Amino acid sequence: MDCENVGFVDCHTHLADSMFEHDIQTVVENTKRAGVAAVLVCTVTPSDFPLVLRLCDQYPDVLVPCLGIHPVQKDSNGEQRCVSQEDLDKVITEMEQYADRICAIGEVGLDFQPRITAESIHKDIQRNVLKTQVELANKYDLPLNVHSRSAGKPTIAALKEFGAKSVLLHAFDGRPSTAMEGVKEGYFFSIPPSIVRSDQLKLVKQLPMENIVLETDCPGLGPVKGERNEPANVQISCDYIAKVKNMTPQDVKRITTQNALKLFPKLMKILK
Repeated sequence: MDCENVGFVDCHTHLADSMFEHDIQTVVENTKRAGVAAVLVCTVTPSDFPLVLRLCDQYPDVLVPCLGIHPVQKDSNGEQRCVSQEDLDKVITEMEQYADRICAIGEVGLDFQPRITAESIHKDIQRNVLKTQVELANKYDLPLNVHSRSAGKPTIAALKEFGAKSVLLHAFDGRPSTAMEGVKEGYFFSIPPSIVRSDQLKLVKQLPMENIVLETDCPGLGPVKGERNEPANVQISCDYIAKVKNMTPQDVKRITTQNALKLFPKLMKILK
């Protein structure tokens, strides 16, 4: 596909988040107006599954679903906790049921923040949950939309060990040298608007353009800390990358959209 005149692709969002429930139509309209042609909407918990599927049914011309179980879940009091095997067991049948429809398995991955992995067994549990989801992605020839907070090196090592094929590492917070190990495997890295206030300049400098895509991770990771982020803000990521790489924003948009299509071929249905 000639991506010269195709819009942006936001490769990682959480538009089913409660922060959007009162004005999602306006947000989607803003998204289209900003030239964003496709938005991947990820799940985190089992309760997200019906919300994401319903939302993508509502706006099928721009939103595409990703189903997966995140390494961080919430307990009955709303406090964050490590994922359990039971969390995945609740939805694995549903993930298989919708395998033909979803764009990727995600959001999945590892999160080794000390408060999440307070017990040594927590890391093993996260790895097992990730392994099962990598196997599912391979079974249905789907890419993975991957979280790796405080776990860049072990996440890339695990993905290699488990035989992951198509991988997006979103909002990568590891060392650029660690990211290069992912580049060797053909993995992609998505850059959120928070890049303008982060310390990951060296990462953007070192990543080859053929491994970069755009994301917002909205409602989080916006250009202003604490303010709700939206898919329209992918332009901010694009402009930042263009400045760092000494390129035009138009070229960054074209290349990142081409990359997104390579990684997520089901987007062709929207971007045709």
